[in-house]
Amino acid sequence: MHSPVAELLGALAAVLDRLGVGWYLFGAQAALLYGAARLTADVDVTVDLGPEAPSALVTALTAAGFEPRAREGLDDFIARTRVIPLVHLASGLPLDVVLAGPGPEEVFLRRTRRHEVDGVPVPVASPEDIVVMKILAGRSKDMEDALAILVANRGLDKALVRDTLGLVERALDRRDLVSAFEELARRTQED
Repeated sequence: MHSPVAELLGALAAVLDRLGVGWYLFGAQAALLYGAARLTADVDVTVDLGPEAPSALVTALTAAGFEPRAREGLDDFIARTRVIPLVHLASGLPLDVVLAGPGPEEVFLRRTRRHEVDGVPVPVASPEDIVVMKILAGRSKDMEDALAILVANRGLDKALVRDTLGLVERALDRRDLVSAFEELARRTQED
């Protein structure tokens, strides 16, 4: 018997495979796969729709047992945020589908790793990229997740994390991301 998360991911994968679009799991569920201890039920994925319209994805997901969490103003919300907020009716779990844009999300998509979640094959952002995303988010729970991933994955490519964070810093005109990573890396040495 599949867990609710695996049930959701299986239904989602079937739709995305049928549409022929690239995608990956990120967020807390991905952090769990890489060693972070987190209590969460929501699922976050990024989808590269290519030329497909978001409405086509919403229609396909609705037919497969997902429902938008808000119908009123959904198209405007998607256009403004590039996020489709859904719920998987069978499991009751929330799903946020982030629509990929050019830049880091394309890179993250190329670097995904295949994992099995209760027997369901799922493309997951690499641990290096999850650390990058967590540092970019910057909330205390995200920084704790990033630290836990660094501790659990001692062979993680720290140079890749630094390089990716440097690119993101330049793109966003920030100067705090690499130093935040260096602080986390220093803390792993203390453990």
